[in-house]
Amino acid sequence: MIPAEHGCQPIATLTLNPAVDIAYEVPHLIPDQKSHARTSRYDPGGNGINVARALKELLVCAHSCCIVAGNIGELLQKLLQHQLDSTHCVRVEGETRVNATILQGDPPAQFEVTGIGPLVSDLSLNTIRESFLDLCQEGFGVLTGSVPPGVPDHFYGDMVDKVRAAAGKAIVDAHGILLQLALPHQPFLIKPNRYELSLLRQRELPSLEDVALEARAIQRDGVQYVCVSLGGDGALLVGPDGSYLAKAPPVAVKSTVGAGDSMVAGLVAALARGQSPAEALRLGVACGSGTAAQPGTQIFSHSLVVDLLQQVNVKTLDI
Repeated sequence: MIPAEHGCQPIATLTLNPAVDIAYEVPHLIPDQKSHARTSRYDPGGNGINVARALKELLVCAHSCCIVAGNIGELLQKLLQHQLDSTHCVRVEGETRVNATILQGDPPAQFEVTGIGPLVSDLSLNTIRESFLDLCQEGFGVLTGSVPPGVPDHFYGDMVDKVRAAAGKAIVDAHGILLQLALPHQPFLIKPNRYELSLLRQRELPSLEDVALEARAIQRDGVQYVCVSLGGDGALLVGPDGSYLAKAPPVAVKSTVGAGDSMVAGLVAALARGQSPAEALRLGVACGSGTAAQPGTQIFSHSLVVDLLQQVNVKTLDI
């Protein structure tokens, strides 16, 4: 069972580049021809918002800080009102981006197109930064996703230091230069996938042992926990108290959109409740698998994760 929220530390997510996510299911895409969708769905998007949506489904209260702009930003705020309890939005000039996911039936394929987002001024960036830091004091600050124009690549690294100064724990789930520049600041937890870890370590990782060894090397450099998502194979968590591998439960994958964000939500929900790293990994994998079983941009349900938890096996590794 998922424990009730009791003595849960504060959690805040930061989404600098949110979106309205549109998902279409189509039988088949034909070049230069109109494709008619069988279904369509609109959801508030952006990695931090997805994490907050998943936390709400886990019955964990979290604050969601994001930047909005234009008419799409107004639509995003309306969608957020129905899905989140505590949103803190800073409005800027321009237009919030729209992301599109197209799920093709025959042959099965997933296509994703992401927008760019509005330019963010220093003043707006400072406003949302201060709000976020105030809300994650002595708790967890989740820094995840891309950054819009005007935000420097070292922003997440700087934020790790500021979260720590507020007696909080910074979780960074980003890729490329954003993650690379954040690592020297020693975030509490990072969650690269296998490919992102290989880019960080500048080597191929053909075996699970290779993945675990490189994750352990990063952990020894000062990152407390390194969780590596392995897709359908589950995830690996390396920390100061041991290394754990959780196999993913068997689910029919419909869409991978938001699965990584759901895994982050499971990890932080368990850790904020004071559960063990092994149990945090179990919940993270159950959440990620539950979202992968949903169409388009939909995330898992609470009841589904309760069922999946019973199917996730966690074992200790000697690495």
